Amino acid sequence: MAETMLVIGSDTRCIGNKVPGEVKSVVVNPGTRTVTHLVVEPKGRVGLARLVPLDDKVEVAPGKIGLHYTEAVFEDLPAAEETLAEILPGGPVELIPEGWRPAGDEPPLDGSKTPPVRQGIAERTLDLVPAGEEEEHRGDHVHATDGDIGQLRALGIDSSSHQVTRVHVLLKEGHLRRHREVAIPSDKVSGFDAGIHLNISKQEVRDLAHDDVDHPSG
Repeated sequence: MAETMLVIGSDTRCIGNKVPGEVKSVVVNPGTRTVTHLVVEPKGRVGLARLVPLDDKVEVAPGKIGLHYTEAVFEDLPAAEETLAEILPGGPVELIPEGWRPAGDEPPLDGSKTPPVRQGIAERTLDLVPAGEEEEHRGDHVHATDGDIGQLRALGIDSSSHQVTRVHVLLKEGHLRRHREVAIPSDKVSGFDAGIHLNISKQEVRDLAHDDVDHPSG
């Protein structure tokens, strides 16, 4: 079985080295334990992340992910989040119209020299994922049966089926003196709801870390 390592936070590029971005999170189907989508946010465009299906148009390489999309096709992918505007104090909440807003160092889309100032308005962004699936972010907590063990860094997946094979965890300081990361087999995972939950104890995680030849001490 060939395994691919999906590092959350990896850089992404579309065809022609366009639309530089990063993997903000991954979307997992808890029933099949497969990664179905990557949530890719273009750099400098907060609130405009797209749901990218994990298929043959996605090429995973160490530290970088290639997306076989043109810039226009990428922009037309389903939104992974929506931004709400709330007029302060305690005013109505409205959905900000969808649009490909410019990055911070680009001119406004209407050609004006400076973007309009939104006085007294707070914005908040909500995640959008397919029904019944879970979004996993870098830094999400990983819970052993007797408490928090560390934070999610990456997922190992089967290259063909995209089923999760291992969960890569950055261990909390103090849990292990000589190891900072451990790869936990998927059969030790009990769920993906509100973080990742394991069916083993902290001590069993420590034992895995000491036996993990892929992540030597240091």
